[in-house]
Amino acid sequence: MSEQPIDDADSTGTVQERELREILGTALGTAQEHILQNGGFLPFGITLSHEGEVRIVMVSPGEPDEDGHIDAGAMLTDVEELLRQGRNDYRAVAIASDVALPEHGSDGIHGTAEHRDGGVMAAVIPYVHTAEGFDFGALEPDTHEPSLWVD
Repeated sequence: MSEQPIDDADSTGTVQERELREILGTALGTAQEHILQNGGFLPFGITLSHEGEVRIVMVSPGEPDEDGHIDAGAMLTDVEELLRQGRNDYRAVAIASDVALPEHGSDGIHGTAEHRDGGVMAAVIPYVHTAEGFDFGALEPDTHEPSLWVD
């Protein structure tokens, strides 16, 4: 059986999908590590540069409210804006945030990934805090609309 040549469009799609999977996996894995080590995490981004370098992007939390809570929604908006401003330096980006999953009766890690060439991926990993630590559910695909490379 002979191998069929892959044209540029197929090759580009394959690279794009691989980069999206890798950066989304990095974001979800990093979030899981933070949960295991710290009991939670604040929103953050992961970038993939044109040279293939992966970096984490974080913003400082604002002042806690009178109950000691940090506004994670505002932090998520700040991370998205920071990534949007630097988007010309990246091939792909991912964002991870801690979310409530009422349909699961648990919390979850929500991850989104976008590629500069138009691809998007998203997933959720449900988790619960148990007496033994944290129990992570299976990764579930999610929907996501592009938000960084849109104008």
